[in-house]
Formats: sequence, structure tokens, C-alpha cells
Amino acid sequence: MNTKRLIIGSLVGLVSLYITGYLIWEVIFAEFFAANSGSATGVDRDPQVIWAIALGSLFYGALLTLALESRSGSTSTVDALKVGAVVGFLLWGTADFILYGYTNLNNLTAAIADTVLEGVRGGICGAIIAIVLSKTGD
Repeated sequence: MNTKRLIIGSLVGLVSLYITGYLIWEVIFAEFFAANSGSATGVDRDPQVIWAIALGSLFYGALLTLALESRSGSTSTVDALKVGAVVGFLLWGTADFILYGYTNLNNLTAAIADTVLEGVRGGICGAIIAIVLSKTGD
């Protein structure tokens, strides 16, 4: 892998992760997660700190790109979807269950649902990154 591919994959990841994250948590499942929040109150930011969300998405995109590019041979879109799903599931399963153990931000139902949805999100974005990187020709 070269630096150009890492930068392109990270930027594609930033955009695709931001959009899919917005759709999943702010549109489709907003009511579900509101109903399954923990006892902690006043933890949501209003307004959100967009630069921090974007930076986190960039890091997540870089992680997905590194996972995809570390595989030997070319990565098909289906393989990228699988790798992205595993990375997203493991990454957010780690975060969700540690946070569940330490905080009252979410209940167990939300921790499980978030982990599964992050697997879906990681898979979608991994596939998008792979498609774009296949077009770069490097």
C-alpha cells in the first residue's frame, strides 16, 4: 500500500462513514436509541462538534483502508464488505461493551444493536472504499 491509497481510502471512508452514520443513528434508528439510552442525562451535545465527528470518521476510514490493503492480492467488493463488517463489529463491540460496563450511556439492548449496526456500517463503507480504490489503478 502506498500513501496515496491510504489518503484516498481514508477520505472516502470519512465521507461514507459520516453519511451512513447520520442515516443510521440520526434518521432510521434515532427513536430506538433514544428509547434505549441509559440513566445518564445531559450527555448529548447540542450542537454537535462536527470537526470531532469528522476526525473520528477519518480515523475509522483509515483503519478500514489499512485492513483492506493489508490483505494479499486484490480485494473484491464482497471481500471488502466482509472485512469492513468484521472490523466495524469488533471495533465498536469493544467500545460499546466497555462503555456499557463503565457508564450509564446506553442499556444492554442499545450496546448490542449498536455493535451489529456498526458491523453493517463498516461493511458498507469497506465496500465503498474498495470500489473507489479499485478505480485508482495504483
